[in-house]
Amino acid sequence: MTERKEMSADEVLKRYDAESNTMEYTGTMARVISALAISFSIFQIYTASFGLLDAQIQRAIHLGFGLCLAFLLYPTKKNWRRDKLHPLDLILAILGAAAPAYIVINYHELILRAALPTPTDVVVGTLGIILVIEAARRVVGIPMVCVVMVFIVYAFAGPYMPGLLAHRGLTIDHFVSHVFFTTEGIFGIPLGVSSTFIFLFILFGAYLEGTGLGKFFIDVANSIAGWASGGPAKVSVLSSGLMGTVSGSSVANVVGTGSLTIPMMKKLGYHKDFAGAVEAAASTGGQLMPPVMGAAAFLMAEFVGIPYVEIVKAAVIPAALYFIGVWLGVHFEAKRNNLQGLPRDELPKLGELLRTRGHLAIPLIVIVWLLVSGYTPMRAALVAIILSIVVSGLKKSTRMSPAEIVKGLETGARNVIGVLVACASAGIIIGVVTKTGVGLKLASTLLDLSGGMVLPSMFLTMITAIILGMGVPTTANYVITSTIAAPALIQMGVPILAAHMFVFYFGIIADVTPPVALAAYAGSGISGGNALKTGINASKLAIAAFIIPYMFVLNPGLLLIDGVTILLILALITATVGMVALSSSLIGYLAAPLKNFERVILFAGGLMMVKPGLVTDIAGVTIFTAILVMQLRRKKS
Repeated sequence: MTERKEMSADEVLKRYDAESNTMEYTGTMARVISALAISFSIFQIYTASFGLLDAQIQRAIHLGFGLCLAFLLYPTKKNWRRDKLHPLDLILAILGAAAPAYIVINYHELILRAALPTPTDVVVGTLGIILVIEAARRVVGIPMVCVVMVFIVYAFAGPYMPGLLAHRGLTIDHFVSHVFFTTEGIFGIPLGVSSTFIFLFILFGAYLEGTGLGKFFIDVANSIAGWASGGPAKVSVLSSGLMGTVSGSSVANVVGTGSLTIPMMKKLGYHKDFAGAVEAAASTGGQLMPPVMGAAAFLMAEFVGIPYVEIVKAAVIPAALYFIGVWLGVHFEAKRNNLQGLPRDELPKLGELLRTRGHLAIPLIVIVWLLVSGYTPMRAALVAIILSIVVSGLKKSTRMSPAEIVKGLETGARNVIGVLVACASAGIIIGVVTKTGVGLKLASTLLDLSGGMVLPSMFLTMITAIILGMGVPTTANYVITSTIAAPALIQMGVPILAAHMFVFYFGIIADVTPPVALAAYAGSGISGGNALKTGINASKLAIAAFIIPYMFVLNPGLLLIDGVTILLILALITATVGMVALSSSLIGYLAAPLKNFERVILFAGGLMMVKPGLVTDIAGVTIFTAILVMQLRRKKS
């Protein structure tokens, strides 16, 4: 893949983030879209405040709004005019609202004739499934559609499948009835979570962005790390981690922070392929950061069956280790190339930032406190949305006008479309899995291939999760990997939370793993670098994400699962030293440039410290100490 010219933030989003490639209406049509989106947000806030409707009705209305907006905002063909509605899109938008409305209108009759669909039910259900797949093609992308179609084909091809994968097969009536008219398919857990928790958190994120919190994060990161060795790269890591607490997209995170940090990195002396890679690795890690975790945290709580706050607590240590790994890679690259930071007098002052805009972070702090205090995610999000509006008014420079407050309702609804469509599409996959039992069959296949041994089983599960996660957004990514790949680890006796976190990590890291590395492509678009080289560099920087899941499966204490405090502290210390060893070996610098044989030995020592166990820890620390002493002597001489 060749180098390309630098692209603007909007160009990068439209090329690499399907969710951002929308129509640009003016006049009456723009007002219609605004009215629909605002109505959508008001419906969600109203039901969250005064009580949800019956599950299927709540989810059907949620899907109806989402499909209607998806077809109005995302054109059938990318080369169609972006300022004029095509008649086909209008027809599909009406049908997108009508198919779920059929469930709302005929809800009681559908319950009474459950599993016995009428011909009209089958026609409407088939139309609804097709509309969800078409919306996924427009909003989410072809990879998601391909995965869904494979499962649909499998549902009907069961009698012709070989060996373990064979099943009786489904008729069209049974397939449509199960996928569209029960809460086991499209209207299953993913869409249920989207219609409750996820919507409100995305609306909260929209208001935080409206207050200018993103720019505040970047300025704070600059004041903290901009002066250090390789300052702008460290700013990228820190700001992307902060943005990741509320962001739901790796690519959007790359563009949001990278449009500022990548030019600074290049100006400092970083190669453009490395500059784009830093932002890609850091922004992808943002999906691993609690409390939102790319909206997957809410789904994980439902799938695993534990409180949401427990998911957040379990994610803290692995996410911190990941960003330590990326930070170290950036630091060693800066030292290797003698890249200095920015002059302190060019950087914002932390005290001044906190005085003038520090209040913008209050809603984020409060929502974490509410969650830890036992509030439900929905209640916490509602309070935080109101608080974000109130807090913005504390200073005239950050105050949101009434028009901006209403605009936040529209932005939140538009931002949720991608997640909503991905969840509905993932529901089709879950419907096939529950009806055919293919999840357990694939788990048995992975176990047979691994010979029943844990490490080979983890490796095969990792490969499966990375492949399934390529080009798929975070929420759908997690649903697919947890349905297909996680059961193999659970059958091996791995704690269910550790198994789900394992596949979640590797599904996310697909965003920087070539050949389909969307975050790396976005980073190279801004930097003007080579996409493949950017992806390779990002994978090296994100090495922690390839190692940490093995750590918390072998030592669940890192997820705060039945851990002993002293053992947890020791594990954190050795894991951090292991990250230093791994990052320095991949970059080729510790205290001085590393020779090739030192890099190999140091990498092995790093892996030893990552694996829990006294013997391996002592061996790893010994190797690391020996190489460090050699380095210090060489540097002195």
